[in-house]
Amino acid sequence: MAEVTYLEGIRQALFEEMERDENVFVLGQDIGAYGGAFKVTEGLLDRFGEQRVIDTPISEIAIVGAAAGAAHMGMRPVVEMQFIDFIANAYDMLTNYVATARYRAFLPCPMVVRGPSGGYVRGGPFHSQNPEAGFVHTPGLKVVYPATTEDAHGLMKSAIRDDDCVLFFEHKYLYRRVKGTIDPGHVVPLGKARVSREGTDITIITYAATVWKALEAAEQLAAEGVSAEVIDLRSLVPLDEDTMLSSVRKTNRALVVHEDTRTGGFAGEIIARINEHAFEWLDAPVLRVTAADIPLPYSPPLEDYVLPQVADIVYAARRTVNY
Repeated sequence: MAEVTYLEGIRQALFEEMERDENVFVLGQDIGAYGGAFKVTEGLLDRFGEQRVIDTPISEIAIVGAAAGAAHMGMRPVVEMQFIDFIANAYDMLTNYVATARYRAFLPCPMVVRGPSGGYVRGGPFHSQNPEAGFVHTPGLKVVYPATTEDAHGLMKSAIRDDDCVLFFEHKYLYRRVKGTIDPGHVVPLGKARVSREGTDITIITYAATVWKALEAAEQLAAEGVSAEVIDLRSLVPLDEDTMLSSVRKTNRALVVHEDTRTGGFAGEIIARINEHAFEWLDAPVLRVTAADIPLPYSPPLEDYVLPQVADIVYAARRTVNY
């Protein structure tokens, strides 16, 4: 199988699921002839037509509301947010309606809300956000954030087939920088983490673009004699506690890394669970490496300063190992 990019893996998953199930359709701004802001849906209109590739007005709350109604009627809509930052405009619809529909009225809501996320691309404060922490605490929503081409492809297939709403974060820095081979028959289950690198001295828990930062940091640490295990969560809700805690119990040290801001970020939840279930195995406090608590700057040097870098991970890992 030929190598494809992270972006092409997502597009191929959409194509395969639309071929497999006629109830799957996509909707969003400029996703038809234009193919979306990053060309993820390019070619779908030619294959599936305007009934299943629907250009919408610029109203995120209306797009999500329309998708929810279709989902209640047995369809499986896939919503594109042109940039995931603008999912905030649909927050009320997602949290107060979509997430509660099954509980309130026994209405399944099989839909996916996907879109480009994250920084490292000099996009500034309105096109570089990682808002996953704003949704992980809402019962009824599932949240995934893949780091590899294979996972972007396989998790998208799982998300489309799921009977609940799945928020699918796609890191735009990875779109054309990461490549891998995909198997049309392979489906990655939601809620299963991946051991990206095995180690014995410290566990680095992360997801999305910072998986690659952590792997690079692990290489540097290995040259210093420190063996780092890297866990790619892949799915935040549901969360694979078993893989995460098993690794921490083996290495006795943990470091959590993500690109979202520090205060209220998902790292706090991970650290709380480690303290609850693996405290007696710890030989050092659990540290975290995150973005600073400020909007992301446009300036390249300032963006580099605000976002987690390999050197930050190496420094925190050394502190933990040498505690």
